[in-house]
Amino acid sequence: MKLRSSGTANSEQQSNGEIRLREADDSAGPRQMMKDRVDLESSGHTPDEIRTIRILKWNVNPVVAVTHFNLFLYSCAFWIHLGVMPYLTKQLGVDPVMYGYLQTAFAIAQLAGGPLFGRFGDLFGSRTAFVIGFLASAASFFILGISYSIPLLFVSKLPSLFMHVMQGGQMVITDLSDPKDRTDALAKLGFSYGIGFAVGPLIGGFITNRYGSHTAAFAAGFISLLAVLNIYLFIPYVHKPHEKLHETHASGGQVFSPKKLMKLVSYPGIMLLLAIKFISAIPTGVFQATFALVSAQTFNLSPKENGYVLSYCGIIGMINQLIGVGYLNKKLKETTLLKLGSFVLIWSYLALSFVTDVWQLCLVLAPLVFGMTLAVVVIGSSLTKSVPETDTGAILGMNMAVNSLVRTFAPTMGGYMLQLYGYPSIGYLGAFTSSLVTIFLFFKFRD
Repeated sequence: MKLRSSGTANSEQQSNGEIRLREADDSAGPRQMMKDRVDLESSGHTPDEIRTIRILKWNVNPVVAVTHFNLFLYSCAFWIHLGVMPYLTKQLGVDPVMYGYLQTAFAIAQLAGGPLFGRFGDLFGSRTAFVIGFLASAASFFILGISYSIPLLFVSKLPSLFMHVMQGGQMVITDLSDPKDRTDALAKLGFSYGIGFAVGPLIGGFITNRYGSHTAAFAAGFISLLAVLNIYLFIPYVHKPHEKLHETHASGGQVFSPKKLMKLVSYPGIMLLLAIKFISAIPTGVFQATFALVSAQTFNLSPKENGYVLSYCGIIGMINQLIGVGYLNKKLKETTLLKLGSFVLIWSYLALSFVTDVWQLCLVLAPLVFGMTLAVVVIGSSLTKSVPETDTGAILGMNMAVNSLVRTFAPTMGGYMLQLYGYPSIGYLGAFTSSLVTIFLFFKFRD
């Protein structure tokens, strides 16, 4: 993206239209902090020091491979837990209003924890953050497994403050990838997550039917612990290639540093990207929050048929992330990709408003998921290139926080829209917001 920076971070225009900032010109921090950083770096590796291995015709980075496998495990565990929730809440007599409060509690915890988690990764390494994310997931799922009362259900959401495994995987890949290949590398993470999305509900359904909901929740917790073991065995500490001895002095090395976060959003292009992310995420969040209700009431789908539609969405997303985004990224600038994704969303959302049966829905979901995937991946990649290498974790956390912010109000907003204006209003909302974003992008970035 053609943005210019000022102050401590100088921008460097790339021929392919990406955002990238040069290393920040910071002075040295406290001596003890410098000593700690030297000790940490001496025990770690740079990305170039991690040797690839040959598998058939491909050279594979083992750290990247394990990261993908762990995201598959996380996706399995997460969707097992998600499938357990309706049964556990029903057993405990949770009404729809209370269930909405549970969703809001999860979203608020994620919103508060995203930037903290990213900042933690910048200070102590993406490997450590990855471990914390899985430990938080395991804690949440284990507490869910012993939830025989409504208060414990809410307690199970508290570890969600640090349950940012996808963000942790993005941090690892960001540390290892070259900026020009980062969009494709981050997109492929969605493929591994998508496989788990397809497998997890099947495993969860089998365990729930044979052994009960609580056992399924425990299984999700043990899967998360297996991922922690994989990290300790196969993922070394990787210090960032541009991380010398200047990173932590501005905020005194604190994990929670409002000053640091304010500095990040002051970099040219950051607020613009986050604003585009927020506006684009509103109709997506509303659609996702109301999809189960719409499937049952508008399209008369059974739970089994609804699962098939969700699997179909997952397959489309995997294809886009494995092949589509990578191919287009080699051909087009990131600003062009954003325009393309937003433009496709206009017509996809508009078509969604006129869908009357499940076959039409499946037809419209293909370009809709494509547009969503393109926007999410490109914005995430561009954000990491708009800040110094030492702050990529924090900016990824802020990126995730936008999604969490939308999830705090999307279920309520979607419910009112369905009640007052009907299902087509969701498509009209998406077409309107996507039109605003597309018009802005075409005026702001004229290639």
